[in-house]
Amino acid sequence: MVIALTGGVASGKTAVSDRFAELGVPVIDTDVIAREVVASGSGGLAAIEAAFGSDMITAEGTLDRPALRRKIFDEPGARTRLEDILHPRIAEQARRRLNELDGSYAILVVPLLVESGLFSDADRVLVVDVPADVQISRLMRRDGSTREQAEAMLAAQASREQRLAKADDVIENTGPLEELHRRVDELAGKYHELSAH
Repeated sequence: MVIALTGGVASGKTAVSDRFAELGVPVIDTDVIAREVVASGSGGLAAIEAAFGSDMITAEGTLDRPALRRKIFDEPGARTRLEDILHPRIAEQARRRLNELDGSYAILVVPLLVESGLFSDADRVLVVDVPADVQISRLMRRDGSTREQAEAMLAAQASREQRLAKADDVIENTGPLEELHRRVDELAGKYHELSAH
């Protein structure tokens, strides 16, 4: 059984997936895979260079993330071209890793689940939810973003309502960490029961 874990930026997805991992649940994170598919010497990196030019590659032969970010914000259609390169590679890797697992269920972390349409065949969708003002203050604290930058990051993602509309389960992450862990522990038990049937 595949549980797709999603949530907006700075909602606490990592805290949730870390807790599942502590409980012995296999966790596959598409953000980690996204970095792997554009690693130095990879086909993904070569495809980005072919699509966007050699100025996307650093002197060390790695992806110049700030340059790529600027390109995506400045150039209409660039984000879609990038997604066309990355999404199939990410999906293929994630599915391969899921197929290699032998537990009763796994957590698949997909930050842009709603936006990308990837893994719409997941058995359940778990959304980590926080109000937008909490996301903004966390982003400003975590990344040193300005309020405007934080608001722009939120605006680039699916809305809270869009995510919640896809949710089978929701974790409200506005309380203390112990509360978050208690909720994850409950869900881990529920998923274990569901996957046994």
